Amino acid sequence: MIALLFGAAGSVPVLAAPPGDLPFGVYDPGGDFENDTNVQIEHLFLPWEDLYLRSLYEADTYALERKRALLVTIEPWTWSRSERNTPQHLRQGIFDGSYDENMRTICEVLNTLQSPVTVRWGHEMDDNNGQFIWAGWDPKTYIAAYHRMIDVCREVAPQARYMWSPTGLEGMEDYYPGDDYADVVGISVFGYQPWDQDHYDRDRTFEDIMAPRYERAAIFGKPVVVGELGYSGKQAYVDMWENAVRNVGDRYPQLVGVVYFNFPEVYNWPEGYGRPDWRVNRRVLE
Repeated sequence: MIALLFGAAGSVPVLAAPPGDLPFGVYDPGGDFENDTNVQIEHLFLPWEDLYLRSLYEADTYALERKRALLVTIEPWTWSRSERNTPQHLRQGIFDGSYDENMRTICEVLNTLQSPVTVRWGHEMDDNNGQFIWAGWDPKTYIAAYHRMIDVCREVAPQARYMWSPTGLEGMEDYYPGDDYADVVGISVFGYQPWDQDHYDRDRTFEDIMAPRYERAAIFGKPVVVGELGYSGKQAYVDMWENAVRNVGDRYPQLVGVVYFNFPEVYNWPEGYGRPDWRVNRRVLE
């Protein structure tokens, strides 16, 4: 579990953040960015079941040593796929209070950490692709669930900030929980060259995908962060994205950071595309 949260012991960092001045973060289980002083955000993914809580203190130490803030994505399930609940069971458990203790226990620990903490719960709820059991719900139901879980967390972690983080698709605004429940808005941006070529007959740029999602997110007047970023393709494609993701100038005034997902895709893409590998040392395709 520790290696899933931050740089693995004994890793050999050899790569650097993309060029540019936009604040940059990483989800980096392999430790490729361990010694990169350009990284300002350390991203953690946590299931709220079967979690080894001691790893949060170790992640805090790791982030403090590198002067990084923590972005903590809490996924409301277990990472053991054979033991996962259904959407119906999750909804019932949230509203009858069965999961209050799961959220409270994590947030109590987050409140003791020394690093600045932003909590991201139930992300990408607007993308009903079957990946997450909390996605594709009726918006009013999702918002009520989101409110309940953030309220539970705030009771014990009053200093934490909260990121509401849809994928950024059309209709995402239906899931907005209100200004009091979103300090920052996150979106997700992934570029995969084989997909682009087969579906668009061209290579899409970072801005092709990011710009419309940013526009949907910016309407709420909150800071916007690309909470998950990845790109994979031939060398020229990767270079194009690499040189763009932190060089946005003043075109997106509310965009305050991008966070790279330095890990293979966890779920299969549709239509037989498998699981793209976003890792910086594996993302260039032959």
